[in-house]
Amino acid sequence: MSEKKLDSASISEGDEAPELSLEVTRTHIVRYAGAGGDFNPIHTDEAFAKAVGLPSVFAMGLMQGGYLARMLTDWVGVGNLKRYKIRFTGQVWPGETIICKGKIVRKYEGDGEKLVDCELAVVNQEGDSKIAGEATVALS
Repeated sequence: MSEKKLDSASISEGDEAPELSLEVTRTHIVRYAGAGGDFNPIHTDEAFAKAVGLPSVFAMGLMQGGYLARMLTDWVGVGNLKRYKIRFTGQVWPGETIICKGKIVRKYEGDGEKLVDCELAVVNQEGDSKIAGEATVALS
């Protein structure tokens, strides 16, 4: 993946990031548990999840947050990201497709830099919200 830099002359409020989508599988969830060290049985043990009243295991929120961060940094470049904030709004179940989205909502200058604020979201294939977020990015 090449780092891209948004050019202040070529972007406008309302511009959207290229979306990143992924069908979440149980394998994704188990691999993330190993990578992130989150072995809470509500994420990895089907019988346990059902015993506590859940329909199934579900993905860790930070897993979707990581995919959203990847979408964002693929769009703006890692070194340009100044602030990243997310809020979990829904659980992601195996078999759901998540779609990571971003949009420029404000373009301005601050601290001697040209900046943009972005609205971020992760939704499923039906448009149900899974993460709401925001970021600030420095422009080249």
